Amino acid sequence: MFEHHQTYQRTFKEGDLTLGLHIPLENYGMETPTMARQIELAQAAETYGFTTLWLRDVILEDPNFGDPAVGQIYDSLIYGTHLLSQTKQIALGTSALVLPLRHPLRLAKEVATIEALFPERLIMGVSSGDRRADFKGLGVDHPSRGVQFREALSYLEKALYESFPSINSRYGDIEQATLVPNLNRRIPTMITGFAQQDMDWIGMNGDGWMYYPQAPGRQVDAIHAWRESAARQNQSAFRPFSMPMHLDLAENPDEHATPIRLGFHIGRNKLIELLNLYKSIGVNHLFFALFDSLRPADEVIHELGEYVLPHFPPHEIRV
Repeated sequence: MFEHHQTYQRTFKEGDLTLGLHIPLENYGMETPTMARQIELAQAAETYGFTTLWLRDVILEDPNFGDPAVGQIYDSLIYGTHLLSQTKQIALGTSALVLPLRHPLRLAKEVATIEALFPERLIMGVSSGDRRADFKGLGVDHPSRGVQFREALSYLEKALYESFPSINSRYGDIEQATLVPNLNRRIPTMITGFAQQDMDWIGMNGDGWMYYPQAPGRQVDAIHAWRESAARQNQSAFRPFSMPMHLDLAENPDEHATPIRLGFHIGRNKLIELLNLYKSIGVNHLFFALFDSLRPADEVIHELGEYVLPHFPPHEIRV
């Protein structure tokens, strides 16, 4: 399906691993990010060979949520388009668009526009969402978000990929009309988390799966369960597995891993070993969040680019 899709080919390959970065490229901890130097750092990341920049879908600052609750502050698709306009090849990934909070026809218009302006540079992660403040602010029912997610995804895909679709749903009706701009290729669409679905639904749907960070010994169980579910649904084609990881890169390149929130404090040589372990269990793309780094983001990106990225470069694009 994606044999000639530039970003998909650079990022995903069975049995192999590439690396990305989570915006903001900043060590802000539990504070509000400044969003300074993001273009400069994104361009550096592209030069080194990171394949994708990932953004979160957050509307409201919610001090009760329990983590840095503002994401990259700006809307993920608008700010992501800005990043795409200032770079040449690195992709935009959404981790993830909250479908119950975005009307699927409006979202179809937005992502089709991005695809038309920046062909093959979008990876669309989608989820059911978990931020109650955002649901409450938009007047959307939170407990039924799993049903809403399935219906919104169905509507979104019909609007994007069918010509003059017939759609009748809670979100509205389409008859004798079709979306513009028209797409001539599918946008890789990854399910993030379980989206309130069961594993067999995950195994049947989506072009890949993105799951939350876990140590290799636990992540391998999630990957096996997903692949086994896909096999039960007769889905034999390769579909990639992705995950984020918070990284605090140690000054000592040989420092062993110490767990931190959603990731590790670790030296670069031990990080290479850890990434090879993730690769061996079936992780195809891993993206670093530098939020909890004790070192400036530019230093960390430079060290990763010089010493780690050569072990996990982007894949060559097959013509």
